[in-house]
Amino acid sequence: MTDQELVELAFTMLERSYVPYSGFPVGAALECADGTIFTGCNVENAAYGSTICAERTALVKAVSEGRRDFLRLAVVGNSEDYCWPCGACRQMLYEFAPELTVLVGRKDHAFVRLPLHALLPHGFGPRSLTTE
Repeated sequence: MTDQELVELAFTMLERSYVPYSGFPVGAALECADGTIFTGCNVENAAYGSTICAERTALVKAVSEGRRDFLRLAVVGNSEDYCWPCGACRQMLYEFAPELTVLVGRKDHAFVRLPLHALLPHGFGPRSLTTE
């Protein structure tokens, strides 16, 4: 699957978003090392802390199905600017895939490609917490 195809798959998730409060749908598509793709959308809640982002939806679906090795993530929104993952999503992704490639799209279907560590410099996870 090409980068553009992964981005387009993320765009298909916008219509499934539940966003009655922000009105800002987000879609994501996460590629596993074995080629399996898990998609996600944001799901808002009146108790804002219970809201889950599209990226975390895709990640949690993948982990709950036994996947733990990830290569690429596409995250998109209907905005003029690129739809950057929030800090919580960056940290959750880093937990499993510090070397993840992130494709960040905007409404015209243009996207940028960058490594997760560029979005979360000096990130930490299980590998960095081990002591010897």
